[in-house]
Amino acid sequence: MIMTGTFILAVSIVFFITPYKLVPGGVYGISIIFHHLIGTPIGLMALLMDIPLLLIGVRILGKGFGVKTIMGIVFTAVFVDLLGQLWGYSPLVEDDALLSAIFGGVLAGLGLGIVFRAKATSGGTDIVAMILSKYTRLPVGQSLIYVDSAIVLIGLAAFHDWKIPLYSWIVIFVSGKVIDLVIEGVSVNKVVVIISDKHEEIRKKIIIDMERGGTYLIAQGLYEGAEKKVIYTNISRRELPVLLAHIREIDPAAFVSVINANDVLGDGFKPLITGDAKHSSDL
Repeated sequence: MIMTGTFILAVSIVFFITPYKLVPGGVYGISIIFHHLIGTPIGLMALLMDIPLLLIGVRILGKGFGVKTIMGIVFTAVFVDLLGQLWGYSPLVEDDALLSAIFGGVLAGLGLGIVFRAKATSGGTDIVAMILSKYTRLPVGQSLIYVDSAIVLIGLAAFHDWKIPLYSWIVIFVSGKVIDLVIEGVSVNKVVVIISDKHEEIRKKIIIDMERGGTYLIAQGLYEGAEKKVIYTNISRRELPVLLAHIREIDPAAFVSVINANDVLGDGFKPLITGDAKHSSDL
């Protein structure tokens, strides 16, 4: 997974991001700036910056990075420079920086998401953001935005072109969304919360007709203070219209909340203990 993810990330850097001088934050953003200014190899420069950052991170934050992160850092650098030598840095899509920014962000997010799912990190500015968060009490995600945005502005200062930071922020935004999608998955399950005086009839429909389980929650109304039974159940996206039709038929006055569930673990869904959980100690 680490090799696959870092290769996809390298493709995004070489084919889409570097040819248009985009600066997507991180050590690779800085490496791209140096590459266009003085011709240094992108992967090697990033690796040289990652090594001291990794050592500083271990010293300040503890030995929480592990062998997998080192693998991720090295594989990315090797793949970037290898593809750079074989392909060069000509854009895959000529004369279309916007399309390259979008697809570069998609591929970067896909690659990084796979790396994160393998329980590794991308190193680089992630470590800087963690250190900044430790001393400023800012959330890590917010710190990372500040660090990457500062690097984007360095690209503006280096190339004197406002298109570069604007396109670069598109890469950062798109890649962040794709990372979330890869890590959390597409939401195909729903959490349904039902408040109805005819809860027993709805319960039978869920248990018997739909062959699903659920839980009664004992609640108290805010307005009248009356005690109510609330049904809490998890169903698939395809089962939702069926359940809503049952509820409309039984109690059109029912109150229903439908919430996207990124993951549902347990009986009837995915098993609670997965291969990832069993091997989490590998970190």
